[in-house]
Amino acid sequence: MLDLVRKGIPHHFRGIAWQLLCNAQVCPAKNNYAEYIKSYSPCEKVIRRDIARTYPEHEFFREKDGVGQESLFNVMKAYSLHDKEVGYCQGSAFIVGLLLLQMPEEEAFIVLVRLMEDYRLREIYKPTMAELGLRMYQLECIVQEILPELHMHLQSQSFHTSMYASSWFLTLFTASLPFQLACRVMDLLLSEGMEVVFRIAIAILQLCKEDLLQLDMEGMLKYFQKEMPSKCETDPDYLINMALQVSYNSKKMKKLEKEYSVLKTKEQEEMIEMRRLRTENRILKQRIENLEQESTTLADRLIQGQVSRAQEAEDNFVIKRELVALRDKENSIRQELKEAYKQIQELHKVGSQPPSLDMYTDDIIKSLQEELVAVKLRDAEKEDLIEHLRQKIQELEEDNKILRETKPDNSIANLQEELIASKLREAEGHLAMKELRQKVADLYLMWETHLSESQTNCPSPSKKQEKTMLVQLQEDLLSAKLHEADVTAELKELRQKIMELETQNQVSLNQIRRQVEEVEKLQEKLETVSAKKRSLQSQLKEEQRKNVDLHSQMKEERVMSRIREVEQTQIIAELKQKISSLEIKNQEIVTAGQLSSGGESDDIKDLHDRLADLKAEVMRLETQNRRLISTVALQNLRLNSNGSKTCNFSEESLSHVNSLLELTIGKSNKVGDDVLSDQLLHLGRESNHMTSKDLFKNGKLNGEI
Repeated sequence: MLDLVRKGIPHHFRGIAWQLLCNAQVCPAKNNYAEYIKSYSPCEKVIRRDIARTYPEHEFFREKDGVGQESLFNVMKAYSLHDKEVGYCQGSAFIVGLLLLQMPEEEAFIVLVRLMEDYRLREIYKPTMAELGLRMYQLECIVQEILPELHMHLQSQSFHTSMYASSWFLTLFTASLPFQLACRVMDLLLSEGMEVVFRIAIAILQLCKEDLLQLDMEGMLKYFQKEMPSKCETDPDYLINMALQVSYNSKKMKKLEKEYSVLKTKEQEEMIEMRRLRTENRILKQRIENLEQESTTLADRLIQGQVSRAQEAEDNFVIKRELVALRDKENSIRQELKEAYKQIQELHKVGSQPPSLDMYTDDIIKSLQEELVAVKLRDAEKEDLIEHLRQKIQELEEDNKILRETKPDNSIANLQEELIASKLREAEGHLAMKELRQKVADLYLMWETHLSESQTNCPSPSKKQEKTMLVQLQEDLLSAKLHEADVTAELKELRQKIMELETQNQVSLNQIRRQVEEVEKLQEKLETVSAKKRSLQSQLKEEQRKNVDLHSQMKEERVMSRIREVEQTQIIAELKQKISSLEIKNQEIVTAGQLSSGGESDDIKDLHDRLADLKAEVMRLETQNRRLISTVALQNLRLNSNGSKTCNFSEESLSHVNSLLELTIGKSNKVGDDVLSDQLLHLGRESNHMTSKDLFKNGKLNGEI
């Protein structure tokens, strides 16, 4: 029975045989088919969409909403309700279509259920398609063992097994092989099991091995779609016999299944590890982003701290300057007090002062003592302030030392230096202005006090001499302070100007640097332009050389055409000579014919006919030659009149020459040629550079070409 099935089940008995081979008559799902048809399936929309793609060329399924498509829809819908885990898969529609071509739809449903359950097809059609991956792995290992050369070629072209064999297992060759061969494959599948699919696949690869070894990936895809089915259809028995001779070891297949399961577990573990690593990577990226944000905030804080440190340094500098000024002022006041004490002692030694002078000196001494006490109080306050500022400076120096140990970026350091320099310049300017204002205010205050004292204490003429020395001292002191204020103001103005000039110098240096960079860029552009110019000049020289070659070729062609013209004139002369000789012979024959009898009249007539034909041929050739010469000459005249600036032919002259040419061609005599030559000579004189001979030469040359 197995041998008969291998030879092929007859078409009329195939439906019954398939049901018997898979034990469809004892299937319990047969009673549920009617209920499945009446029920609703969630896969109906997808089934309706894919029905038109199943056997679109077969006449049974071609008609939309026809009997074939409705039967196919019913069977697929019933199975999607019968096995909800599998549901619907597009590849199963081809198998159901093949079954419907052999049996009614209810029997086709039962055979489909048997195929799914008993032949493990439902494992292939599950949503995970794990069984299909196992089949691909097993087939690849078999190909590597049986056809190693083809396997190496497929691997080198990155042509995986699933790219050509997945449809073989999903559709059981119904979508890849012709109809009759697919029926033979189904015969063997129902009788021998799923191993037939592996054998048929190996047989197809063995049959197409030589063709596949010569193709790339794209070529192999087209080959499996178009050329492989026709090649398998040429001799189906040979393919089936080749498939039956392929060795199939079930133990090895189980071993491969175990290896595949191990590989899949490893892949799953790797996937789990990959997911874990991805989650860790995502968490690390978030941490990196947080750290970057923290680093930016720390950098901002660092810049702010450095800016505040620069401001504090500026304040410290201002305080130090004020302290120095106060010390100088204190020293000057003490010096003034010493000088006042000396003057008082000198006045006491004189002893000639009246009591009023003693009272006046006592008042001055009291005021100076009060001023000294106030200065000492201010000095004490300043010393306290200086001590406080020293502590603050020490703290700031410690902070500065800590911040210096942390190495900032180059860009931040440059910004810090520029900021500090600008702040220092600004602070010096403000300090100078403050000092000047303070000194001017002090001077104005002292001057006002002096004026008020001088106005309130206007002494009598007798006391003027007594106050002369003190007033002179006060005036000298005020003049010295005013002079000092003027000098310091000039000094500060000069320093301010120096700072402004330095900033302008820095700006000008930056501008010069930018201009140098722009000059370098322009030089680079100039070099590129000069390179392009050199390349264009080389191309121009090449084109000029080609032009010279073309001119030389044209000269050679002109020489050859003149040679051909001479040959043609020689041929015409030879023909004329032959004609003259034939005329002489004709004359001789005519004279001999007059003397001879009338029996030779036929020969004479033949000679006359030949002579007339030759004359007609010569006349025709001469006429054609003249016409060609005239056409080319007129063409040259028009071209020269249009293209040359010195050659200006009138339309009347051209029309006159044309009429003369037609007359010459029509009459074919020497008179027309002479007239034409004279007219062309006249036109040549008008053009100042072309004669009739040149025109005729050009015409003959172009006519010959």
